[in-house]
Amino acid sequence: MDWKLELVILPVTDVDRAKAFYETKLGFHLDVDHSAGDAFRVVQLTPPGSACSISFGVNIGVGEPGSANGLHLVVDDIEAAHAHLDAVGIDSSGPQHFADGAMTPGVDPDRQKYGSFIFFDDPDGNSWAVQEVR
Repeated sequence: MDWKLELVILPVTDVDRAKAFYETKLGFHLDVDHSAGDAFRVVQLTPPGSACSISFGVNIGVGEPGSANGLHLVVDDIEAAHAHLDAVGIDSSGPQHFADGAMTPGVDPDRQKYGSFIFFDDPDGNSWAVQEVR
């Protein structure tokens, strides 16, 4: 039996600001933007190449805005991902890797799978990690 993670709910304060960040800046595909009056709205977006989507809105999910931490995106080129984040104005940690048990600036010198990271936050403070898997 497969157990597939297909949706992660993010708590946000401003639905339109979050939608613009994920769709326009990060390039996530807009799957759904549906309202049922002022009391309900759901926005769902999917990262390119992903089977798992994110969702946020009005009266969906629980949690304080910015409380989603440790979300991971996987890319095959960490330097290209960093260039994209810079180009669209998203502040990030820049590429980092573990050396002697601590995060160190720069791409993993051996380009090991899962060895290079970039960290950034969305406008509400939900935190993301980008990992390179070549």
